[in-house]
Amino acid sequence: MITCFIRYEIDPFRKDAFAAYARNWGEAIPRCGADLIGYFAPHEGCATTAYGVYNIESLAAYEAYRARLAADPLGQENYEFSRRERFILKEERIFLKNVSLPHAPRVTP
Repeated sequence: MITCFIRYEIDPFRKDAFAAYARNWGEAIPRCGADLIGYFAPHEGCATTAYGVYNIESLAAYEAYRARLAADPLGQENYEFSRRERFILKEERIFLKNVSLPHAPRVTP
């Protein structure tokens, strides 16, 4: 299992547009085969950094998933929405592997 972290630089005056974009991915990404952890928008501190995070089995599975996402009607609509509205200024992807597993159970004080 690998985790894709997408770092977005967004227009700080268009956070609502980014939130709509994120909600659309909340439907399309799981339907196309990735385990969506979530989309995270600025809350406090930097007003321009946002993240999308999901798990996928492998880079080969990622390629197949991206093809399904590109063919998905909501995926196509969401890509077009971001291009048309231009609230995403920059987008970077990195794939990481969790190397700290297994974790100890969380202790509640």
